[in-house]
Amino acid sequence: MLVGEGGSGTIFFSGCNLLCAYCQNWQISHEREGRNTPPEVLADAMLRLQDRGVENINLVTPTHWVPAILRALRIAYGKGLFLPVVYNTNGYDSETLIQYLDGIVDIWLPDFKHWDDDAARYCARATNYPEVARRAIRAMWRQVGPLRLERGRAVRGMMIRHLVLPEYLAGSFEFLLWLADEGMLSCTLGLMSQYAPHYRAAGDPKLGRTISDKEYHDVVEFAEKLGFEHVLVQDISSRAHYVPDFRRDKPFADRDRVDRGTDLEG
Repeated sequence: MLVGEGGSGTIFFSGCNLLCAYCQNWQISHEREGRNTPPEVLADAMLRLQDRGVENINLVTPTHWVPAILRALRIAYGKGLFLPVVYNTNGYDSETLIQYLDGIVDIWLPDFKHWDDDAARYCARATNYPEVARRAIRAMWRQVGPLRLERGRAVRGMMIRHLVLPEYLAGSFEFLLWLADEGMLSCTLGLMSQYAPHYRAAGDPKLGRTISDKEYHDVVEFAEKLGFEHVLVQDISSRAHYVPDFRRDKPFADRDRVDRGTDLEG
């Protein structure tokens, strides 16, 4: 729905406001690989992606760069940008920011990473992550509602991603129950099996292994039993296809995928 025929025009931003120990993009999130980019250059990148036929402008981990992104969008709109804007976030966003971006963001694409305060502290040193992310998801849902498609392509709405962790450390069952209680059974829910112990998670007693088939399928089956209408699933081997190397000229060159993006990191 995001990739369509032309691919999603992904732009990755350096740094992160969360810093999970297991981040697969640790080269840019933790170590801040990238280059300084003025808004004019970012705007030109968006327009180049549009010229290449992408389906949307997909801003990955944008929260800490919002002022510069807004300046770039103003320039790009003045030069003819018309694609939907995807806000691809870890979910650690304030309600104030979400309200401010009303009418600018077309598609909210948040993660929900940790249900439990202790798990959030252990995995990301952010004890308040669960409550912040729950408030953010409520605000996004109120703003745009379920994902709306035109000719099979996402144009507006919210899609939520949830990464299943070893030993159900993400609180997957509690999170799905909460979504159901909040009346979000019609949301598009992406349940991800791609966890692997990247970066500081390697060797960790809780995070230092991949998830099992049973751990993943238990979560998928629970979502189905709760009655979610739109559940996106991954093959358990997907972890081999989603790990980029941002020190290469083309970080995603070896992935068995067809989406097209830009090598620009903000």
